[in-house]
Amino acid sequence: MDTVKNSPIIRVLKLSKSFGENHVLKDFSMDVQHGENLVILGKSGSGKSVLIKCIIGLIDADKGDIQVLGNSINGLDQDNMDILRSKIGFLFQSNALYDSMTVRENLEFPLRINWTKEQRAEGAEAAVREALEDVGLLHTINMMPAELSGGMKKRVALARSLILKPKVILYDEPTTGLDPITSREISHLMVRVQQKYDTTAVIISHDLNCIQITSNRVVMLIDGTCYADDTFEALSKSTDPKINLFFE
Repeated sequence: MDTVKNSPIIRVLKLSKSFGENHVLKDFSMDVQHGENLVILGKSGSGKSVLIKCIIGLIDADKGDIQVLGNSINGLDQDNMDILRSKIGFLFQSNALYDSMTVRENLEFPLRINWTKEQRAEGAEAAVREALEDVGLLHTINMMPAELSGGMKKRVALARSLILKPKVILYDEPTTGLDPITSREISHLMVRVQQKYDTTAVIISHDLNCIQITSNRVVMLIDGTCYADDTFEALSKSTDPKINLFFE
């Protein structure tokens, strides 16, 4: 389950996905290199969330191939898919915290699935505390999600995605619904996570401030294709009307 040295961490090759007559992805291709934050930018309904769900195997593509950490998603049985997913953190747009669980219990949930009883007995408490310290919320360990602000919920959800120390993190609209100050805080936190854990990330976003802060590279998903691939700075200066529309 390891990557070939110097090969992309994620490779999407000629991926197509349709829902009836709605052709969401059309021969879409991209590579994501080790240690980079790559942002997928596109209009609402352009297929960004479909793409990220295909990468983690939640949606099956109609054709094409996806390789993650050196493994083709198409060729994995359920056991190996579960092993691969344990190396991928997923930050849901809705946070997906369990309302009936404390913060501690929410963070322990991935450990219950992926660690043995002995591993949990020896290391769960330290893992939970480290993850919460990483997002500056150790003091919330015994609180319920209902007691947290929107920004705090986002941080706890990020802590949960970090607890298994994933090699890859997929962020689905990480700043949606947050005020501008909290949005910037979450964006800078994502950069610190990248630096501390040497993670590779795919970030779905239309928040230009978040994209400018977090991205090493931006892929423009337009008309179902990888329309452009460059840095935020270069794309923001483009004279192409389809690209320029996002930066006006």
